[in-house]
Amino acid sequence: MRELEAPLRRGLSELALTLDDSQVQQMLDYLALLAKWGRVYNLTGRLEPAEMLSHHLLDSLAIVKPLRRQCSGAPVRVLDVGAGAGLPGVVLAICCPDWQVDCVDAVAKKAAFVQQVAANLRLLKLRGLHARVEKLTDRYDLLTSRAFASLADFTQCSGSALADGGVWAAMKGKYPADEIAQLKPPANVFHVEPLVVPGLQAERCLVWLRRH
Repeated sequence: MRELEAPLRRGLSELALTLDDSQVQQMLDYLALLAKWGRVYNLTGRLEPAEMLSHHLLDSLAIVKPLRRQCSGAPVRVLDVGAGAGLPGVVLAICCPDWQVDCVDAVAKKAAFVQQVAANLRLLKLRGLHARVEKLTDRYDLLTSRAFASLADFTQCSGSALADGGVWAAMKGKYPADEIAQLKPPANVFHVEPLVVPGLQAERCLVWLRRH
């Protein structure tokens, strides 16, 4: 994955994100693990290195600054719901090593892959959880999802895991007007933030929700 270092660093610059050399190496090592085990574990439909960089890594990196801003720089507990291969959870764990990041997925091999990534990359505050989000007993300050479910399904199934004062942050493509219209109390959208992903000519946004 060494050939991806330069475009990764360019993407970080465009996103105004600063990572040290060890974090950049962790990103590249994560991509290498994803490429190695992606087909075996059926983790992702995109296995070409350049596509994984733009569609997965940089796509997830685009939400780091908005999440940091929302959390005011404080350490938080994050739950990545329906995390699959760990996107965006693994990326958040690399960029924000003081955050506790749990990646939950109902598919055992996907949760096991995140655990393997945590061990290989020495991400001490990253965990892969094999469970349904409805069954979790812990509470989290921030719940994220990427290509997981509709906003209504996301907030309804994960509501019991949201701490008092916590927020949901759902990664979406185009502005999801229909999904927003179908939301039911107590979930309430308080901001929809446009995202620009380096190297990706597609609409992206981050939908912020809280309890009414």
